[in-house]
Amino acid sequence: MENLSFSRFWIPTTIFVVCCFLLVLLMVLKRKVTKKQAVTDFLMRNARTPIQIFIGLTVLYVLLEVLRARWAFNPIVEHIYSILATLCLGWLAIKFIDLISSLILHNFDIKQEDNYRARQVHTEVRVFKRLAVAFIVFFVIAGILLTFESIRSQGVSLLASAGVLSIIIGLAAQKTMSTFFAGFQIAIAQPIRVDDVVVVENEWGRIEEIHLTYVVVKLWDLRRLIVPITYFTDHTFQNWTQTTANILGTTMLYVDYTMPVKRVREELDQMIERNILWDKKVKVVQVTNATEKTMEIRILVSAANSGACFDLRCAIREHMISFIQENYPSALPRLRTEISKEPKDKASQETPFPPNEPVRAPAPT
Repeated sequence: MENLSFSRFWIPTTIFVVCCFLLVLLMVLKRKVTKKQAVTDFLMRNARTPIQIFIGLTVLYVLLEVLRARWAFNPIVEHIYSILATLCLGWLAIKFIDLISSLILHNFDIKQEDNYRARQVHTEVRVFKRLAVAFIVFFVIAGILLTFESIRSQGVSLLASAGVLSIIIGLAAQKTMSTFFAGFQIAIAQPIRVDDVVVVENEWGRIEEIHLTYVVVKLWDLRRLIVPITYFTDHTFQNWTQTTANILGTTMLYVDYTMPVKRVREELDQMIERNILWDKKVKVVQVTNATEKTMEIRILVSAANSGACFDLRCAIREHMISFIQENYPSALPRLRTEISKEPKDKASQETPFPPNEPVRAPAPT
């Protein structure tokens, strides 16, 4: 009887005191923090509600125990309190996971130019956050189910048949489990990260979101490509920002053989020095091919990221076309055709071929 009264009175009272302390702590932090620290405001907006609901439930339960109301000892009332308290605790745990992830990500700005470390941290935190939330939801549902006496009494028989049941579930949920473990692999090995530039199914885009079962790729034209997370562990794809965001870009020019390559190099030097998109690392002009009609000039430049590289390539292409049109219009690609009149053979002029005459039959004798 003493153990029963302890579990009914002191455990809810202890949880009540802890929740009150957390609520007071939140209020104190809200007054002392600066405006830049938006994490505390986030916690006040999201975690305060489950704490207040849980405190209200605990106060009501403790008061009923103190007042010794007859209907308070009804098993249905205790059962409802247990379910609601479990839901509130699970809700509170999820909100605190959001708080921890916000605290970690607050110090890593993914919008900065050199964001390799920030992308790495964002990927790890987001994937593990979703895994933690999934585990919390699982345990909350299990805790609610265990409040039912019929389910608790069947626990032994369920454990006895766990071997056969695990085989059946494993076969039925094989694809689901492979997807779940692929999420673990993505979080640990990190073949992709948030804000990585990738080419998937011949589509260029950025990794926008990484979920437990799928990845959202934001394409260049603002479309979203939804890709199963197992795709990035089972297929080959291009990741342009795996180690660094720096990238090389090429611009191809096809000109006539009369175009002086030296002038192309000089014009590129003058043009690119004034362009802020160039990171001042790579700048090369080479003749990479020669055909019967044109020669191929490749301009190789570097930029800080793929977006800047694309804009820089377009700017170089437009400038070089205008430069050739204005200064060397004859060096634009052309098709040469030479027409010559060859003299006839002297022998053929003296002895022309005889005209074709019909063949006649000999006269009869």
